[in-house]
Amino acid sequence: MSSRKSHDDGFFSRVYEVCRLIPYGRVTSYGAIARYLGTAGSSRMVGWAMNNSHSLPDFVPAHKVVNRKGMLTGKHHFPGNNMMQELLESEGIPVVDDVIVDFEKYFWDPVRELE
Repeated sequence: MSSRKSHDDGFFSRVYEVCRLIPYGRVTSYGAIARYLGTAGSSRMVGWAMNNSHSLPDFVPAHKVVNRKGMLTGKHHFPGNNMMQELLESEGIPVVDDVIVDFEKYFWDPVRELE
């Protein structure tokens, strides 16, 4: 079990590194991070990493990671009812009914942007 934990910690650390590179006013998806890391089938693991990020001492902008349709699927992991939306809107990203408006306009693809 400890080898599994250290593997997860290494993967999670790489997810956090990518997440911290998302520019102000942009968002990405769980799947886009997974593809960038060469683990295209691990979107759910990226989500687990985002859920775990709130317990870290260094800030991880988890609010900038959404599902492939721009839905705020991780919002229940933030304090309060609308914290994720409020953080996105503070960066100029409009959200209506838990979905980013014009998602493609704000989408940041690490595969294209970091390669």
